[in-house]
Amino acid sequence: MKFLLVGINAKYIHSNPAVYSLAAYAKKQTDADGEPLKKHIEIAEYTINQNPEEILSDIYCRKPDVIAFSCYIWNIRLVEELMEELHQIREDLPIWLGGPEVSFHTREMFTRFPYLTGIMVGEGEKTFAQLLQAYCDDSPLLMEDLEKIAGIATVNGLTKERECMDLNEIPFFYEDLSDFENRIIYYESSRGCPFRCKYCLSSIEKKLRFRNVETVKRELQVFLDAKVPQVKFIDRTFNANHEHAMEIWRYIKENDNNVTNFHFEISADLLREEEIALLQTMRPGLVQLEIGVQSTNAKTIAAINRTTDLTKLGRAVAKLGEKENIHRHLDLIAGLPYEDYESFHQSFNDVYNMHPQQLQLGFLKVLKGADMEKQAQEYGIVYRKQPPYEVLYTKWLDFAEMIRLKRIEEMVELFYNSGQFATTIRFMEQFYKDPFLMYEELAEYYEENGYLATASKRALHYERFLAFAAKKDPQRIEVYRELLTYDCYLRENMKTRPDFCNKQDTYREIIHDFYKTEAKQMKNLMHLEFFRYPVWENCEKKVEVPFKEVQKVIFDYRERNPVTKACCVIISKGENQYGI
Repeated sequence: MKFLLVGINAKYIHSNPAVYSLAAYAKKQTDADGEPLKKHIEIAEYTINQNPEEILSDIYCRKPDVIAFSCYIWNIRLVEELMEELHQIREDLPIWLGGPEVSFHTREMFTRFPYLTGIMVGEGEKTFAQLLQAYCDDSPLLMEDLEKIAGIATVNGLTKERECMDLNEIPFFYEDLSDFENRIIYYESSRGCPFRCKYCLSSIEKKLRFRNVETVKRELQVFLDAKVPQVKFIDRTFNANHEHAMEIWRYIKENDNNVTNFHFEISADLLREEEIALLQTMRPGLVQLEIGVQSTNAKTIAAINRTTDLTKLGRAVAKLGEKENIHRHLDLIAGLPYEDYESFHQSFNDVYNMHPQQLQLGFLKVLKGADMEKQAQEYGIVYRKQPPYEVLYTKWLDFAEMIRLKRIEEMVELFYNSGQFATTIRFMEQFYKDPFLMYEELAEYYEENGYLATASKRALHYERFLAFAAKKDPQRIEVYRELLTYDCYLRENMKTRPDFCNKQDTYREIIHDFYKTEAKQMKNLMHLEFFRYPVWENCEKKVEVPFKEVQKVIFDYRERNPVTKACCVIISKGENQYGI
């Protein structure tokens, strides 16, 4: 008997920890004959970008006796399509579903898909193990057998609710890392969340539970020994327990392999001075933090049931940025109650001025089962009926304003979050009343010129920004040209010189001599550039004061900042090791 667990990910680099966790727990169990259940389990992972026919063919060739799909907002459409086709090909095949996208409207699923066998509701490890055991022990499996298993839904309704389990009962499922090569490692040290945010499914969790910290250390050491590139903790609020967070942070610092990066989602206003002090001592690039702000409108914060202390949050984010060793990712959500366009404008500026490495401008998704779904009508929140159930408009934000925010989001991703325009953007900001207005005007420029609908190479966006600057601030066009040149070479060793850069013909002999020195072998790892303005200065007003003589700058790509990804820059001040 083969039970096939199917995970369909958004990208190849992702993996599905849910199916691996279900399998790991069930593999410890035995059937009625004392035989291990693990021989009956097979895992198949695909991506939403694959051809459905290709996935269908692969599933068919695996010849499962039972199949279960892990369901989320990003894959549910594809899962439903595959279910339909599978049922036509294998009418006898029992089909199960599980995951957040199908756990809250089970009756609707059985109405739409009457051939569906059942749904594993909520936390699934014990449910799946008992279900698998039932299939192994009883053939055929009868409805009365299913109704004895807690935590499932059948056409007859829900069975007994499944109690929360001890996380320490779940085996470590990364013993063989070969299955996860070139993929993000997802790790869970806790389940549940202390908060009850109305838009989040974590608010439904009954209990906040933690994996034993000594167990966590042993398991993290597996990743450290293997030097995996990134471990992403999927704990909803990693620092909900101070001692737990400190123990793990201390451990990864003390056992740092100078390669692995650890990603944590935290609540910054909960951070204590001791935690901040420890984080400030981390190797640059060892840790990155995702911090959900969502809004700075007090009425909005109260309406969504958050308890954020924005003053503490801002102070913590500022302290975390002092040593420039931690990537800080801050989130905002458009479409929340009481947040109109001007209010969001203010929220954006408040968070932008915290100077995160990334500012994610997201849009409310009205998830099935979340409190926001129940209150959507009350708040006048109208959202897409198809996944990902994203907001269309609210009492406070109309659809036209939502479109404007979408375009601004695109500009933020392109010119801020990419890190490709850092010095240029910082310089231009000073000529606007606030940052939001700058991105709003950039969005309007892109729309007017038809750039929003086209996918373009990065170099083209430098040219477009220069054209925008020429229109907005023509008297400083040469400063912008050099700012963009600096930004461009700071992160990318361009093989072909971009058109927007100043010509270097005057310095051809100097460049030739530079590559004849000991830098000759490093020609492909360095770039020599000439500047008339100190575009690297942090004081914006100094940037537009030209040098008396042209300044030589070496971009050295052998070394990069782990946080910003910028290369090493050598500003020439008289004779140096390269003879310039």
